[in-house]
Amino acid sequence: MGGFDLPAGWPDGCRRSAEGAAFCDDGPCRLESVLLMSQSYDSATLTERLKQRARELGFDLAGVCPAVAPPGIARFETWLAAGYAGTMRYLPDRADAYRHPRHVLPGARSLLVLSMNYRTVEAARAGPTEGRVSRYAWGVDYHDVIRRRLNQLADFLREAVPQAEVRGVVDTAPLLEREFAQLAGLGWIGKNTLLLNRERGSYFFLAVLLTDLVLHYDAAHEADHCGTCRACLDACPTGAFVDEYVLDARRCISYLTIELRGPVDPSLREPLGNWVFGCDICQEVCPWNRKAVTTDMPEFAPAEGMNPLELTGLFALDDEAFRKRFRHSPLWRARRRGLLRNAALVLGNAREVRALEALVRGLNDTEPLVRGACAWALGRLGGPKAIEALRKRAAVETDRDVCEELRRALPREVGVDDHRLGGGERTG
Repeated sequence: MGGFDLPAGWPDGCRRSAEGAAFCDDGPCRLESVLLMSQSYDSATLTERLKQRARELGFDLAGVCPAVAPPGIARFETWLAAGYAGTMRYLPDRADAYRHPRHVLPGARSLLVLSMNYRTVEAARAGPTEGRVSRYAWGVDYHDVIRRRLNQLADFLREAVPQAEVRGVVDTAPLLEREFAQLAGLGWIGKNTLLLNRERGSYFFLAVLLTDLVLHYDAAHEADHCGTCRACLDACPTGAFVDEYVLDARRCISYLTIELRGPVDPSLREPLGNWVFGCDICQEVCPWNRKAVTTDMPEFAPAEGMNPLELTGLFALDDEAFRKRFRHSPLWRARRRGLLRNAALVLGNAREVRALEALVRGLNDTEPLVRGACAWALGRLGGPKAIEALRKRAAVETDRDVCEELRRALPREVGVDDHRLGGGERTG
């Protein structure tokens, strides 16, 4: 049976016969409903209205691209196969879903890709008992901020075209946002794997509004303006970039301080420096961020005590107090055990005697992860009081991993019973 093909972007496999009847190569035909929608809106006008509404809601950049297989899907799958995702199992577990936006919104035809700037004030210098927090985490959780605005934008589209299917996502769906942002003309993917824009640098969030409507598509951003610059690659203290445009997340400070749930490899602890949550180094050295604009959105301004974060007081927070303080902050993602682990490593790097009391308290925390990190930090701090605290903990410790940390932290001449140390059970 013959038929007339429709323009690019219309339903896959749908045809209209010479007599005008609708049919589909495989599965239920959606041609009639799409043709009906096409009569109720003008694509170019609707797209411009959507972009204008997005700007009114606080989004800075807006571009539209077709819902197609992401251009970099093969590179993504190669990256996964190399093991660079580390313990982020949600990435390979959903690998198939990343191959096309229709797995996020069935019948998706267009993606409106949006950016929201989060650059506010400059980072303050961290003191000996303070840790640096990535700029994006200084304020309230960006997911909440952006999701509210995305919902309003989705409602706007539904009011304009009631038959439309719409879904907004903020980095939680299986969607390669940076690939589609480049396809929508927002910028290029830099050597540090972040999306870069010539006027706005890289300090912005990405969000996507998917719809089954055919919108007016923007031209893709074809140029790469990184040139021969290697600033981001050379500045990374953990050597996380195995090549240009390739990040080994297992060595990335952001991964180590946020995503990793277990102990940080001893060889990577000192390179963490004073980063307690996330890392901005590869952005701070990027030339395109030198003159990037700032935002006046109050939600992203530094909350009190976040730029930088005082660390010693964290060890006095129980689960409830931690929840109360960080529940609506991005720092909540690391959970109490992860943030205290990070705080101990930063204090160990600082070797600040004023952190002794807090680290001793952490050495006796209920969480083995925290105890192990504090053992390492106290070993770095040294001195009679630190050694005595380590000996006392060694006498009662039952977790095998913590016992190993204690063994490495205590000087050999202390003479702790090696049979006793390491005789406990692993708790992970």
